[in-house]
Amino acid sequence: MAKNKTVATNLDVRDFLEKVADPLKRKDCYLIAALMEKQTGYEPSMWGTSIVGFGSYHYKYASGHEGDAPLIGFSPRSTAIVLYVACDFEDKENLLLQLGKHKTGKGCIYIKKLADVNIQVLTKMIDQSVAHMKNK
Repeated sequence: MAKNKTVATNLDVRDFLEKVADPLKRKDCYLIAALMEKQTGYEPSMWGTSIVGFGSYHYKYASGHEGDAPLIGFSPRSTAIVLYVACDFEDKENLLLQLGKHKTGKGCIYIKKLADVNIQVLTKMIDQSVAHMKNK
């Protein structure tokens, strides 16, 4: 079986975030990290070389593939900040309609800057996503 690429590491979150070149994106990442830490109760940790995650859960697919992943997380990419949330938590679609300017992928939300989104809605999404993952 293939080895998981995204695993918890001992890399320093602050060192990683300080390397974000764009000062606004760096500031937004610190704010997102603080929000996710406050809402989850978990300190941030690095997953792989580019994902800041909070908490963890174990998954196992029908194929037998299994591993660990953060309950929630984010990553500053070159074109956007990627927010990693659960794919299927209750009320996700309704909250996405209220979130503000974003794009979505299967389990990701892409934002250009924090000012583009409603922080109260993002907070609800974090809470509901984490609760959903803990109940799985």
